[in-house]
Amino acid sequence: MMFWYGDGMNGWGWFAMAAGMVLFWGLLITAVVLIFRTLDHASGRPVRRGLPTPEQILGERLARGEIDEEEYRRRLSALRGGEP
Repeated sequence: MMFWYGDGMNGWGWFAMAAGMVLFWGLLITAVVLIFRTLDHASGRPVRRGLPTPEQILGERLARGEIDEEEYRRRLSALRGGEP
């Protein structure tokens, strides 16, 4: 009875097959990403989320030697709203 449609699959069959393949690969890639994230999180490495705060940026500049300790304290005081 399938001979009426030529190859046995009409337009909806092709659509369902393509949508199923996209869904399958999407779920597979999502599962792999989630597994890697879980393993990475379990390894104990700190996960950096979001943008650093201005105080963190200032501390990094001090650590790199871009500013000296006096300038660091002055800018940190200005950031916190105190007197310089």
